[in-house]
Amino acid sequence: MDAQTGCSLAQSTGALMFIIELIYKADLKQIDAAMGAHMKFLRKYYAAGNFVVSGRKIPRDGGIILAVGESREAVEAIAREDPFYAKGLADVRVIEFRASQRADNIDDRIPKT
Repeated sequence: MDAQTGCSLAQSTGALMFIIELIYKADLKQIDAAMGAHMKFLRKYYAAGNFVVSGRKIPRDGGIILAVGESREAVEAIAREDPFYAKGLADVRVIEFRASQRADNIDDRIPKT
């Protein structure tokens, strides 16, 4: 809840929150070969305001993207554009959740790479 408005994060922004999970189906050599196209995809949706944070899973068997969007269908459509998915290198799972709390110092908690 936002301390000032009493609204959840999603309510205060009008956007819904999602976790996009990528599950690799190909070996890392094929994943690495498609990484440039994947990074271009990420930059596009960071610039559009849909992606909040992303990174590799550990162990490296996929990735996670924290996203916002107007609907589950819209975020699923974005996820299907990922070159890893489009080229058959990964499966995609979209999980909707209601963000009801966050750390006040969230910017200080996310490691910079």
